[in-house]
Order: sequence, then C-alpha cells, then structure tokens
Amino acid sequence: MEEMSEDEMLRVKLNAETGQLVWKELERHFARGVVLRLAPGLDLVEVALAMHQDDKHQISTWRDSGQLAEVSTEEAIDWHERDPLFWAIVIAPWVLVQEINGTEAKD
Repeated sequence: MEEMSEDEMLRVKLNAETGQLVWKELERHFARGVVLRLAPGLDLVEVALAMHQDDKHQISTWRDSGQLAEVSTEEAIDWHERDPLFWAIVIAPWVLVQEINGTEAKD
C-alpha cells in the first residue's frame, strides 16, 4: 500500500477540520476582522492548504482576482438577514468561509 505524502496527509487533516456554520456563529470573528470569503468554485481545503503553507503567490492570485477577500459590511448584513450555511475552517488567525449555495439554516 502506498504511503501518503505530507501534502496529502495535511489535506486529509484540513478536510476533517472543516465544518458547517451559520453566520451568527461567525459574526464575532467578522467583528475581529479575521473572516475571509472564498468565491464559489474555489476548494476550501486547497485554499486552507495554501495558507497553511504560506503560498504567497497563490494567495495573492486569489486575492487579486477577488476569489479570496475580507468580508465586506454589505456581505455581512446580507448574510445576517438570510442566515445561510457556510463551510468554514480556521487557519489562524483567519477563518475561511464559503457559502453553501442555496441553503439556509434551519432553526
């Protein structure tokens, strides 16, 4: 059986650390200015891996294209009103979030 590379093991670990959260659980992190939004289509685990590995070039590419950005006040207000679900992961000091399209939290 083939052994996993360090990157593969880290991907598995990061994948296990993802979770689904509602905006209300993320608002305090937004207030601290540490929430980054991922565009649809980006892979949350791949972005987390790049951040963990401090891949400045890839992170800059995503930021420059707007695929990875700090959450705006307008987005936060929208999310507060709609209460959607997010996939999220902590890559200290950041909390990466990606809205799960077409979902709203159930009380």
